[in-house]
Amino acid sequence: MARTKAVLGEGARLSDFLAASLLARVVPADVVHAVLDEHGCNSQRIRSFPAVAGVYYCMALSLYPEAAYEEVFAVVSQGLAWASGGAQPALVAKSSISALRSRIGSAPLSDLIKRCCVPLANPQDHPQAFFAGLRLVAFDGSTFELPDEADNARDFGYPSSSAITAGHAGYPQARCAVLIECATHAILGAKIGAFSDGERGLAAALLPRLESGMLCMADRGFNSFEHWRQATATGAQLLWRCGSTWKMPVQRVLDDGSFLSVIRPSNVPRAEAEQQAMAVRVIDYELPGLDDAQPRYRLLTTLLDPQRAPAMELAALYHQRWEIESVFDELKTHLRQSRRVLRSKTPELVRQEFYGWVLAHYAVRWLLHQGASNHRIPHAELSFKGHVELLRRTQPHSGAFPPSEAQKATTLVP
Repeated sequence: MARTKAVLGEGARLSDFLAASLLARVVPADVVHAVLDEHGCNSQRIRSFPAVAGVYYCMALSLYPEAAYEEVFAVVSQGLAWASGGAQPALVAKSSISALRSRIGSAPLSDLIKRCCVPLANPQDHPQAFFAGLRLVAFDGSTFELPDEADNARDFGYPSSSAITAGHAGYPQARCAVLIECATHAILGAKIGAFSDGERGLAAALLPRLESGMLCMADRGFNSFEHWRQATATGAQLLWRCGSTWKMPVQRVLDDGSFLSVIRPSNVPRAEAEQQAMAVRVIDYELPGLDDAQPRYRLLTTLLDPQRAPAMELAALYHQRWEIESVFDELKTHLRQSRRVLRSKTPELVRQEFYGWVLAHYAVRWLLHQGASNHRIPHAELSFKGHVELLRRTQPHSGAFPPSEAQKATTLVP
């Protein structure tokens, strides 16, 4: 059955419709304009569907994954109730939407993540977001399915390297790496790549998102000397798991059972390796009684003082990194309503949709954070799924009150 195309008042501009929307409160329109200008893809004249509206549209796609493109447009276009209606309706065709998305590309949305997706927690309201005065963040990666199109298969690949030549089952898949704030689940950085790209390589692009005052956790798949060197150069403290093959010479055993050691680069002359050696603290521990636990865990940290950061506290802290798995559940299940694949059929629009997906997730987390902060309760006690539904319901009418009143709005979904 054919869907009804969206109708928009002839005299209205979408930038007006979106001025006070919830998405625009998280990703301000002036920032969107600036980024589009920098990339040379902003609208140079008044259009019925300008580039700035296209950016919000890309974010809204993941809020309404089952809706037709035109229906998503209709929801986005209702940002300001007072601007609705017009003398003559104007139709926005699916082809116009696709053309605008292609003109924008993925780079502006990637840049918006860098500018707008900032840490949310503060020590006063959410002390559990910090350890020894350091903000807890973590790296991790995942994969997701894409439409089974030839271009997607070529750029992203299938899980099996032989799938293309020997016939494949399933869909092409992309791999991503993300940096999150552990307590709030806010995504602070994201990078998408081919299925064959390693998480370590994708995460390298996110290392500049680290900064002084953070304690970054990562699994052994992200650990290498070069990544460690680049990460410490940001001023952040590190707590990373390392592989069992790493040889860690014991320089001094500390009172809590951890020990001081050094890491060196490989494949360089010995003298150069010694010159580049970096001091680390090593923590070995076990998790008895857990069926799926590894025989032994080994962590490396830049926190060398056991008085400031006792070994067992760091070991317990590291397992908060697993909170990031629930972030991927939020992205894949609650935000996209269990839809199996992204909907875009070309590689560049897949990347664009992915970054819009991340921005929408951040918007939901921002909304949830407002409720958590206003009521001084942990983020874990609030429902991500409930706030997704709230954002879906309020997005069409979120501009019905002026920004001064919008700032006073309080939302709490238990």
